[in-house]
Amino acid sequence: MALKTTFRLASLITAVTCVLVLAACGQNKVAEKPPEPGDTAVARVNGQVIWASDVKREAVAQGLISEGEPLDISSEVFRQRLDEVIDQKLLAAEATKRKIDKEAVAQRRLAAARERILGDMLVEGVVEKAVTEDAIRKLYAEQQKLSKRSEEIRARQILVGTQAEAESVKKLLASGASFDALAMERSTDQATRFNGGDLGYFTLDVMPEAYGVALKDAQKGALVGPFAAEGGWVLVKVEDKRTEEPITLEAARPQIVRFLTYDQVRDILEKLRGSAKVEMLIGKAQDTGVNNAQEPASAPPEAPVGAPASAPPPPNPPPPRSKKRP
Repeated sequence: MALKTTFRLASLITAVTCVLVLAACGQNKVAEKPPEPGDTAVARVNGQVIWASDVKREAVAQGLISEGEPLDISSEVFRQRLDEVIDQKLLAAEATKRKIDKEAVAQRRLAAARERILGDMLVEGVVEKAVTEDAIRKLYAEQQKLSKRSEEIRARQILVGTQAEAESVKKLLASGASFDALAMERSTDQATRFNGGDLGYFTLDVMPEAYGVALKDAQKGALVGPFAAEGGWVLVKVEDKRTEEPITLEAARPQIVRFLTYDQVRDILEKLRGSAKVEMLIGKAQDTGVNNAQEPASAPPEAPVGAPASAPPPPNPPPPRSKKRP
């Protein structure tokens, strides 16, 4: 309960800062006109309208929904966020009434929040124009051209304790015994024995080394082994071989979007830094594992406002294919 209260207070502090930023910019009176097409007025606090988009933005900031995801105004999540937005309005109004927004420390925090919001909006605009369906499909197609699809094998196995026992099972198979039945009867591998030793489809690079060596040149229909592996001796029946299926566009989409987003953020920051005069007034950081930087005693803790305007280096491009383990 205490953790939940602390989280809500942190959210309120962040949002109150945003409200004060708007007030400092002369936007403390919300217009009656919907800020977004199709927006709905959901409450009014001392004459100020709260719109459904305001509540949704709070839900996105808290990570409860993703950007662009709908939020039903009749849902409990919406009602809870609406209560929080109302609280934010009341706290911000009281802070303004007490002239807290005029204090030097408040002015610095408001300025920092304003810069963060403007930076976020710039990034959002750049990303929205760049991360399009065409861009996603183009990168996906490029990755597919570069991909090297491996060969997949579908096989069944029987794992026993000794080489002699494995040879005995092999003789039974040669005489016409059912591989599935012997796997259920003789195999000690609890993960596969009850489904007839079925390993499913796999590529050799995801298997233990002993399997990779033994099955490297095995053909469809072959009985391989016995060979030593972890846990005993193994007989493997190769049931099928096929070229690995490429990862689908929909499966790759989240990683492609992340890559394109970070790529755009990195690009714009590199251009801005390249044209700006940035002077570092402190020495290089020492990698001591401890943060020794001292802040002024009066420096207040800053709550995050929205998504960061900058981002870490972009992740690697999405993998051309996905591995499937048996």
